[in-house]
Amino acid sequence: MLVPPQQPRNPMRRPRLELPGIPLHITHRGVNRAATFLDEDDYVSYLQALEASAEAQHVRVHGYVLMTNHVHLLVSAQETGTVSRMMQAIGRRYVRTLNTKHRRTGTLWEGRYKSCLVDSDHYLLRCLRYIELNPVRAGMVALPEHYRWSSVHAHLGKHPDPRWTPHPLYLALNEDPVARSHLYHTLLMEPISSADIQSIRDHLQQERVLGSPAFQAMVEKTLNRSCCLRSPGRPTKETENSNTNVL
Repeated sequence: MLVPPQQPRNPMRRPRLELPGIPLHITHRGVNRAATFLDEDDYVSYLQALEASAEAQHVRVHGYVLMTNHVHLLVSAQETGTVSRMMQAIGRRYVRTLNTKHRRTGTLWEGRYKSCLVDSDHYLLRCLRYIELNPVRAGMVALPEHYRWSSVHAHLGKHPDPRWTPHPLYLALNEDPVARSHLYHTLLMEPISSADIQSIRDHLQQERVLGSPAFQAMVEKTLNRSCCLRSPGRPTKETENSNTNVL
């Protein structure tokens, strides 16, 4: 039985849409689109913080990509609040390491991270492909497996990843690991329509529920909150600036 999360301590802050066991697509961006990773060791430090914090909070990491000025994660947890605690722990540990190493001060991240519930039955693999294709859309590499800082290598069976927990929908592609990796690679290389890309971005930016109408209705009933996209208006900064490394 799904139990709605408790209200946050700050009554002025809107509670996140979060349910036990339901995957969350997360993005966290650098302040003013500034770089959040300055050299290779910084990427390693973030992944170490992700691994330690996810393990401490019992959060499963199903996918990720670390871009130069933001990150994308696809995670799930059995208790509400643990993902927020994981992200707070990552932020504290990584920023402390970065500031000490590069002798910097001040804010690194642009406010709170964004998160979006994802309907496992219909949308999870599409969202996972969106995450791992980020470097390709940004023009950084020709193929997703050419980008080092991504969960794509685990999905394609290239090498083990201690941070990664395969989602049941990925495992259901095939019982044989080699065949499963080949199937996922074929799926990964299928183009994602511009409408689907925009839908993923809009739901993440507005922190709504990406899923079927039935799934959205279930979440609305459980949380007693609106979960659908608001009416379109002026394009947000996220969608206006699509040529930078912020996809």
